[in-house]
Amino acid sequence: MSETRTPVRPTERGAARQTVTISFAGFNRAWAAWIGDRLERRGVRVVYVRWDSPAEETLVDLLRGLSLAEGRVLILVSERYFQLGPRTFEEWNAALREVVGPDPAKFAAVSVTNASVPAAIAVLAPVDLTNMGADEAERRLLDRLDLPADGRPAADPGTRGPRFPAAMPEVWGGVPRRNTRFTGREPLLGEAYHLLQNSEPGAGVLTLHGMSGVGKTQLAAEYVYRFGSEYDVVWWVNAENRATYRRLLAELAPKLGLSTGDEYGERLRAVRDSLRRGNPFSRWLLILDGADEPDQVWDLVPSGSGHVLITSRNPEWSEHNSKLLEVRVYDRDESVAFIRRRAARLSEQEADQLADALEDLPLLLDQTAGWLNDSDLTVDDYIALLEDGVDQDVVRVSADFPVTFQTAWSILLNKLRDTVPESVDLLRLCTFFAPGFIPVRMLREMSHDDLPEQLTGLLDDPLLWNKAINQLRQYSVVRLESHEIGADEVPSPGESVYLHRMVHQAVGKDMPEADRREFLDVVRRALAEADPGRPTDTRNWETYAELVPHLKHADVLNSKDRRVQALVLNCLRYMYFAGEYTAGWKLGRRALEIWRELLGDSHPRVWDVTYHYANLLRAAGMLEETEAIERAAADRLRQERGERDLDYLRVLSGLAADVRALGRYDEALLLDEQLYPTYRELLGEQDSRTLNALNNWGFTLRLMGRYQDALDIDQRTLEQRRLVLTSRHLWTLFSEVSFAIGLRLLGRYAEAESAQARNVREYRIVAGEANQDTLRAEHNLALCLLRVGDRAAAGKLLTKVLEGFERKLGDRHLLTLSAAVSHSCFNREHGDIDLARETSESVLARYEQLLPEGHPFIIGARANQALVLRNVGERQHAHVLIEQALADMSAAVGESHPYTLGCAINATALRNLIGETESAAELSRNTIARATETLGRTHPLTLSARVAYAADLRGLRARQQAEKTEQEALTDLEATLGKQHVHTVSARARNRPYWDFEPQAS
Repeated sequence: MSETRTPVRPTERGAARQTVTISFAGFNRAWAAWIGDRLERRGVRVVYVRWDSPAEETLVDLLRGLSLAEGRVLILVSERYFQLGPRTFEEWNAALREVVGPDPAKFAAVSVTNASVPAAIAVLAPVDLTNMGADEAERRLLDRLDLPADGRPAADPGTRGPRFPAAMPEVWGGVPRRNTRFTGREPLLGEAYHLLQNSEPGAGVLTLHGMSGVGKTQLAAEYVYRFGSEYDVVWWVNAENRATYRRLLAELAPKLGLSTGDEYGERLRAVRDSLRRGNPFSRWLLILDGADEPDQVWDLVPSGSGHVLITSRNPEWSEHNSKLLEVRVYDRDESVAFIRRRAARLSEQEADQLADALEDLPLLLDQTAGWLNDSDLTVDDYIALLEDGVDQDVVRVSADFPVTFQTAWSILLNKLRDTVPESVDLLRLCTFFAPGFIPVRMLREMSHDDLPEQLTGLLDDPLLWNKAINQLRQYSVVRLESHEIGADEVPSPGESVYLHRMVHQAVGKDMPEADRREFLDVVRRALAEADPGRPTDTRNWETYAELVPHLKHADVLNSKDRRVQALVLNCLRYMYFAGEYTAGWKLGRRALEIWRELLGDSHPRVWDVTYHYANLLRAAGMLEETEAIERAAADRLRQERGERDLDYLRVLSGLAADVRALGRYDEALLLDEQLYPTYRELLGEQDSRTLNALNNWGFTLRLMGRYQDALDIDQRTLEQRRLVLTSRHLWTLFSEVSFAIGLRLLGRYAEAESAQARNVREYRIVAGEANQDTLRAEHNLALCLLRVGDRAAAGKLLTKVLEGFERKLGDRHLLTLSAAVSHSCFNREHGDIDLARETSESVLARYEQLLPEGHPFIIGARANQALVLRNVGERQHAHVLIEQALADMSAAVGESHPYTLGCAINATALRNLIGETESAAELSRNTIARATETLGRTHPLTLSARVAYAADLRGLRARQQAEKTEQEALTDLEATLGKQHVHTVSARARNRPYWDFEPQAS
């Protein structure tokens, strides 16, 4: 808080104004802000002075300096006010009597504590503001300062000021308990406050960054308690990984009073939208704790009128519109003050020695001073232990930690063993979870049969469990989570604890091998028993998001327990459906390598993980690698088990997906036509695997341009999935998109738009807006909107979809590139031609890197690029490019494929532009014939060819034939699409039609 502050409202010119100087400990800043606001509203000028008590100055001198402040001095009495320095009560009593006693009218006081304070505080005659409401507290404040309580406030009563400190924000969740030993950091807190308060709307993001153990989380928590009264919503989330962050942010929905269903995605979307709009609360503070990987969560950081505070070891947050504030180790005076508060028996000199030995690292100071206060060990003896390197052969931690941490931790661990040995067992169990937030409730909830003897008491006895946790808390080894509970909730101690990564690593290194094996097995069992078993159900995604980060530290891949292996497979499946492709294929690759060694190449679990790994690898766009893996697996399974084996068929289905994605549609069709009838014969029409094979067959037919056949199959698949699964199952929703795409490709635009709009609403509820399948649905909706003439809505949605895919999957994924193609085409015709060209060239370059030469997507992108070149006046270049695309597309998919027909329509336009009118007309005639045979006389592509042909005939001066051709085309357009449809209107205005290549990525 700054030293002075402007009143909320000025008084009338010339009016005398009373001044009050508020002296407060930084810890009580919220009280100072509220009191100051109450006074300013009544025309009082307020000066704020944060009380400090440097050891080199006497209390008498400090109080005399305070007595020189302007106006009356109002002291906020609290235990923290008198702890600064620190000073003894005897020193305070003497100073108060000497300075305040002779001039009591200069000083006044209000008390905001029930703790013990120096007896001489009586000379200040403090009035108590605790245990009462805001109105009574204000009445007492005004009475103590001899101000009228019934006067009209100078400020507008409707102006919102700081909240009464005893009243919590209306929404409050996840915030760690306040650290009553918090020391120093005043400049950092003040700078953080001003950086956030002075930020532009929508840009209030600040990252506290620094090395491990410097107290970033503690600083953020103290910020919340000091300034939280200025917000209506304060919500703290663990942001160490994307899945956990999304889950915890979604939990804010019911607290905001948002009307949502139980689906995870719907709640997440509603929360982000609510924060963005500032409805129902515009003053909100979101804290992202431990966000060390900005790329994982930056796209989910809300915008709006509120503020976001981030803690991170990573300064790269500056690249994501965040201001940075570095948190360093304590200054020496802060270290000394903290140690003396934590270990009262130590002198200032001893505290200075200890701070120097521990390199002023707050985490280490907290842990060491805590137990040293309970020990008979002198500081000199402790430092001697540090210098001797006790247990350094046992404790070896990361090189980026201070060297002293290694030995200091060994000493503390010995202390824990001597007091409550079960606390060490619990701590060791925690090291087989990921560092950070550890769901220790899983240990309590698991079956306790066949537990190691030394853990039986800990997990079965609630009293012993609480004793162990409290011992760890006492020495700041862990902190408890799930802090605030509702009035109707029963507290459940030990639901979750937070373990710093430095402690996590140190404990993990210091463990007997026999304990390591037993404890590891217990944690694996706990994780496996927490597996909900249905990764396709979005209602279980929160649980899987919580489980996945712990798989590595529990070394689950080296377990032979079938339940643990099933957990791994379910997590891989979850990661596929949730779109966590990169993390998924990396886990799948490790699992495949380890399980082959552990179980043997032909073990059923090896084939299971091969399937999931290949799916994730393919989804990540690594197509040729995926094909090689699945072709080898298919060859081996066919030899070992035959062609009707289910594992073989599953791999063959994956292989079909690989060659389909690589553009070898004929090969994919042969496999699909083999797979579907085989599955149907073996498993029946309604088995999910049969329906998956049917879905894939329809997709291949669509890629081959057989739109009606594809639509018929997609409709059958959709009807069966609705019957067998549920209407909100992910596969059912996926089929709805496929069906809507089919309707659109056949020119049934209104039907397609209606079906797709409803599907998008369902997807947003079930999977959330950021899910890749939701974005796929929105992409098709945008194209439907474009076809029915709603260009504004289409353009806005295309931009949103492209940005969403780039955030979710990166800029090289096939789904991202598909959206980029649509975005470029839209901008070419309705937006920024320079942006269209830039995007088109970028897309083409990325396709050429990802896909083999001759792939239809590369050819189609070149065809689109020709249209961009045409629009910027590079006609000759555009003509050469479109002619090459026409020849290449014909070779790739055949002369009658819609892709080829579209290239032909564009080629006729460019031939006309360069004066090749006769060849343009000839190509148009051939295109009409092929399009009519393939798609029908009234398909939009055929109609475009007919309109183009009419233009060619006019160029040849065959006016009568041109008018006849044009009129017939217009009549069919009006009958098919309507008189006012954009295509009909454009044709009537004699605008030459063009065709946009649209890559079908899924």
